[in-house]
Amino acid sequence: MTGQAEIGQAAGQVSLRSWIAVLGGVVGCFMAGMNVHVTNASLPDVRGSLGASFEEGSWITTAYLVAEIIIIPMTGWLVSVFSMRRVLMVGTGGFILFSIVCSMAPDINTMIIARALQGAFGGVLIPLSFQIIVSELPPSKHPFGMALFAVANNVAQAAGPSLGGWLTEAYSWRWIFYLQVPPGLLLLAAIGWATPRAPASLDRLRSGDWRGIIAMALGLSALQIMLEEGERKDWFASTFIIETAIIAALGLTAFVLVELWQKTPFINLRLLGRYNFGLASLMQFTFGAVVFGVVFLVPNYFAEAHGYNAEQIGLTMIPYGLVQFVMSFATPKLMQWTSVRAIIILGFVVMAAGCLMNIHLDSNAAANVIVPSLVVRGIGQSFIVVALGVMAVGGLEKSELGSASGLFSTVRNVGGAIGIAVASQFVVEREKLHASRIGEAVSPFSIAFRERTIELVRVLSGQQVDRRTAFYGKLAEPYRQQALAVMDKSVHHDALLLAYSDAFLIAGISMLICAFGGLLLRKRQP
Repeated sequence: MTGQAEIGQAAGQVSLRSWIAVLGGVVGCFMAGMNVHVTNASLPDVRGSLGASFEEGSWITTAYLVAEIIIIPMTGWLVSVFSMRRVLMVGTGGFILFSIVCSMAPDINTMIIARALQGAFGGVLIPLSFQIIVSELPPSKHPFGMALFAVANNVAQAAGPSLGGWLTEAYSWRWIFYLQVPPGLLLLAAIGWATPRAPASLDRLRSGDWRGIIAMALGLSALQIMLEEGERKDWFASTFIIETAIIAALGLTAFVLVELWQKTPFINLRLLGRYNFGLASLMQFTFGAVVFGVVFLVPNYFAEAHGYNAEQIGLTMIPYGLVQFVMSFATPKLMQWTSVRAIIILGFVVMAAGCLMNIHLDSNAAANVIVPSLVVRGIGQSFIVVALGVMAVGGLEKSELGSASGLFSTVRNVGGAIGIAVASQFVVEREKLHASRIGEAVSPFSIAFRERTIELVRVLSGQQVDRRTAFYGKLAEPYRQQALAVMDKSVHHDALLLAYSDAFLIAGISMLICAFGGLLLRKRQP
């Protein structure tokens, strides 16, 4: 940036080129964020079309996430070596190219490789969007910039399943990848016009922190694979999961030690020692775990408890995206009226309220219960994404923004991966526990059980039979077996509802703890 541009930025003035760069970054963030979720509703169709098994199909998502989570922390270093313009151009170009390859994939192996490369190239788009906002805009415009960032992140989460489900039902799953091409071309045009050229510093490749990069890549990829595959392989009953857990622990430990020891680390972990940035990052980790976990739970709840299809699930998520779109732009004004810290605390309290609205789920709790809670959570989520980002970067030097954006995005994604894995396993285990407890009442010695059996036998047989015949008679035996199957299904359905209620309770408590953490944040200096 020229000296004149820096003077203008200090005065709160932003050039047209800077705004185009910011908006281009936001488009890239939206593309990358949506692409994580857009395949969720379409995986059965993709697996069927490519002749893949369930386990093979799971790697369509896992491959993307593993590649993305490795690249995100490296983004700041890549920019310092090749320049912002080159990293954005190559990242966007590769993302478009491999989106097209995914859409044309003839078999599952091609799809998995293409998804991994799509994640690798797209992984730079989210942290660079954050970095462009905080570097191209003056501090007075950071709240509005974070509002744009929040819209790109939050609406992408809601739009992904909705668009994916609709395109799959109306056309074909292949269109969910063609969908990435138009905004990708728009982003390339914005980068080409608005991002200034800068010389590359290729000498940094020779002196690069390669030990830290390799340790980080091994540790984070092993962690992501362990979290994605753990439930399917029964966690630590699997040798594969034990091995990935060991690699993750060793790799991440080595990564932390190398980065703290290295004089010129590729990512500055010491930033986590800054009071506000470190505390905000911890809150961001917990927030990511809850948001990703809840976004994972809601579609599964509708499918398992109420039999919704992909299109119906997508429609229920629309209000969630719309309210975040509106509230993200309202948040900067609220921050002016109160304070950044107050909005962070309010956001976590509202998020907690939205989660706690779902702690008494029953057979009638479908869209009429979940959608209002989604709207409430959407309001809180908008407050948090905008205000927490502003609080985190307050007081950081411009030279630290690359590492800060990579770290802040990484902790959210790692938290999200852990949140999805924990939420999934938590529901499974709580369902078993509740089914066992409810099943204790299903006994021949229970009066309620006998009455229910007699009632179901009479309904299933289609004729009136006396009570003794219904419960003991040989002629009623087939109907008694059917009655037991109906009651067993009912027990597991009730247990499932209780398990989901418990998961939302834990999510709500976690958000209340973060609200308390907001009280510990130091007020930003003028």
